[in-house]
Amino acid sequence: MEPSKPIHPVPGEFFLLMPDTTRRGKGHGVVFENAKRLRIPPRLILRPEEGGFPPMAEKPLLVYSAKKGGLPEDLEGGMSGYWMVSERLRDALVSMDPAGFEFVECDYRLADGSKGPRYFLCDVARELDAVDEEASKLRIITDAGYRGGKFYDLRGGASLAFRKQVIGQARIFRTPYSGNLVFCGRELRDAVWNAGIGGPRASRGLWFTDAASI
Repeated sequence: MEPSKPIHPVPGEFFLLMPDTTRRGKGHGVVFENAKRLRIPPRLILRPEEGGFPPMAEKPLLVYSAKKGGLPEDLEGGMSGYWMVSERLRDALVSMDPAGFEFVECDYRLADGSKGPRYFLCDVARELDAVDEEASKLRIITDAGYRGGKFYDLRGGASLAFRKQVIGQARIFRTPYSGNLVFCGRELRDAVWNAGIGGPRASRGLWFTDAASI
C-alpha cells in the first residue's frame, strides 16, 4: 500500500471570506432600524449564540442614510451579527451551496423612504471541525473559557490546512474554534466572480484571503 500523501496548506484552495472594510470613506450608510425590537434579551445583537435566525414578528428594516455613508455593496457586515447581501449575491451563493446559508429578506428603504433593491440578512449555517491543526501553522489558545476549551488566533498570520474528508461537498463553513470567521472553497469564490460580483480589483464588498497565507 502506498503511503498517504501528507496534508499541507494548498495555496488557492480555501479562502477566509470577510466583508471588505478597506474602502475609503465612512463605509455604507445603512441603518438597521428595528434591530432592538427584534432581538431577544439578554442578547445585545439579533443573531442567537447558536446561529441562525430567531423568530421575528416583522421584517428587518434597513434604511439608507446618505449622511452616514455610501450605498451598500453586494456584501456588508455589522448587521447585528449578520451579513447584508444583495439579491444577485444570494443567488450566486445558493447556486453553489444551498444548504450552507440561511437568509431573511429585509425591508430595505432608500433615503427618501422609497423601496430599494432586494437585500437579505445572511448567516452561514454550517459548522465543521475541519482545520487540520497538525498540518497548519496557527496559534491555538487553550482556555476553559472558550467553547471546546480552545480558540484559533489568526492574528499575526496563519497558514491553514483543512481535512477534506470532513468538508466533503461543502463550499462554505465556520469552524467551532474561530469565532465568526467564515471559510469557503475556491469554487464558491469563482462562482461569485463569474456572476460579475467583485474580483481582484473591485471587491463589491467581499474580501477573500487565501487561507494558506492569512
